[in-house]
Amino acid sequence: MSKLETNTIDTVSGTSTLQVGSTNTSTITLGVSGDTINVPSGVTIANSGTATGFAANTPAFHVYESSSQTVSANTYTKVTLNEELYDTNNNFASDRFTPTTAGKYFIYGNIHLDGASYPTHLETAIYKNGSIIARNFTAQSSATVYGNKIISTTVDMNGSSDYVELYGKLNYAAGNNYFVGGQKDKFFGGYKIIT
Repeated sequence: MSKLETNTIDTVSGTSTLQVGSTNTSTITLGVSGDTINVPSGVTIANSGTATGFAANTPAFHVYESSSQTVSANTYTKVTLNEELYDTNNNFASDRFTPTTAGKYFIYGNIHLDGASYPTHLETAIYKNGSIIARNFTAQSSATVYGNKIISTTVDMNGSSDYVELYGKLNYAAGNNYFVGGQKDKFFGGYKIIT
């Protein structure tokens, strides 16, 4: 293998496209460990191929359930979710998200709560490792209680044992109380934040 030492590679006069590698090339390596590859201001990087190894908002997931879920009053109930819109790294199972990559995550969820004809306290909560880390609630005083309660938060996850779940709560309700099923009503999702 030969070594070329120079400070600048440029095209010949009259041309503007410089190609590195040709028919004999399968891998082009730029620099060695510890080097910095500098892209100056004003330079455009155009990618027509496949980019791998770059930062991305994954793992990511969005799940829902079409069926309604009957719940008891005055208690936090874990939301059942068994239909995946997407789960990029197969990290969602048994109604919980356990990412395999450490980092900060944006987590969100929504429950459509349907209560009986009593004043009701509607609440959604995100749990991490079995404890509440965020909640959103509203006290309703109308004769019949309906409402969507969406929640979102950010959470630091270790990528191995940490997990998050979605819970809901109806206070002082009677009759057939349930979380309404549907892709637009009962969903849970999240993604890794690029930092």
